[in-house]
Parts: sequence; structure tokens; C-alpha cells
Amino acid sequence: MITTADFPLLQQQLYTAVLCDAMDQLGYRNQSPRIAFQAFTGITHMMGRCKTTLWADMYHEDTHPYELELQAVDGCKPGEVLICEAGGSQRSGIWGELLSTAALNSGCVGALVHGAIRDVVRMTEMGFPVFATGKCVYDSLHRQRVIDIDVPVFIDGVVFAPGDLVFSDEDGIVVVPAAIEDQVVQNALSKAKAENLTRKEIKNGMKATEAYQKYGIL
Repeated sequence: MITTADFPLLQQQLYTAVLCDAMDQLGYRNQSPRIAFQAFTGITHMMGRCKTTLWADMYHEDTHPYELELQAVDGCKPGEVLICEAGGSQRSGIWGELLSTAALNSGCVGALVHGAIRDVVRMTEMGFPVFATGKCVYDSLHRQRVIDIDVPVFIDGVVFAPGDLVFSDEDGIVVVPAAIEDQVVQNALSKAKAENLTRKEIKNGMKATEAYQKYGIL
């Protein structure tokens, strides 16, 4: 099992593309949402374990405002990423400065929001990684709420389950199921090393075809 202490080194050595390639080899071919997430706070690299929330739009007065989202944030453990599956809704900004502050205090390392956020300037000043599909100035009160936490959620057909590893960089978002994470990480590290060798050979003049025949990497 990969530990939180392993995250900094793995973030330096791995990237989403090589992780996807490693999972392709194991038959896991749908581990990255194809929708575009933006790194709104300017931090493009993030790695952690999924802490999931499922959101729904609402059109009536919420008698228990913020109840489950506060439970989720306060229950976040060090090294976790808050996953907010709101179906891409732009009805309100469901994530902002105060939730980021509370999450950071709990040891959370970032947030992934399939929906809208707000307070971008303040979250940027905090240096808190936030990836989302849009922005909206409206508060979530009486507009959206969390209806479940710590359950598998689907983002663009990709399953994000509690405890799964999630990575992000300039190329996108990828989730690694916990059941295969050790094999995936080892395969990805091996492929990254082979890619480095291939790159060096091509820079030194080797033809791409010859490099592929030698290393089997493209």
C-alpha cells in the first residue's frame, strides 16, 4: 500500500499519462475523465486519496444547510483530496475559501470539483490546489447540497471511490483504484524509466522506429 509519506517522491517521478498507460496494460482503460478541469489556483500537480461527496441541485429551502459537506470536510484525513461530484452543475459555487481553509486544517491536499467554485483569488493566495469545471459567484445555500459522502461517485463515467489514488497535472486527472495501486505504480515507474532512455536515444540521433524496436516504448 502506498503511504502518504510516499506522495512527494511519486509526484516527482510520475505523471498522469504514464499512469494511464500502466493501467491500460492491466485492462483498466477508463480511468481519466475526458471533460476539461481547470487548475483555478495555478497549482497543476496534485496527488492524494479520494474523499468523496455527492451533490444535487435543489429548489427549496434547505432545513439542514451545509450539514453533510461540513461533515466531509471535518472528516478529511491527511493526504486526502475532496472529490465533489455535482454533475457539472453551474447553479452555485459549491467550493470556496472557507471550505478550503477547513480542509487544509484537516490535512486535505486539494479539491476536485465537477461543478463550480468561487473565491478563486483567496484560494490562490492560500496555495490550495483546486480543480473545477467552472466558476459561479452564488452561494450553494438553497441551491445545492451534499446528499451523500464516502460513496463511489462517477465523473464522466469514471469511478472515484473512497481511498482511491487521484493524480492531476497539466494533461488531466487520473484515478487509480486502490486494489491495483501497487502494481500500477511499479509499472508506471518502470515505464517512466524506459521513456527516459528512449528520449535520450532519440535526442542522440536514433530513429524513432529503431528506438521503439529496442525499448518497446512510444
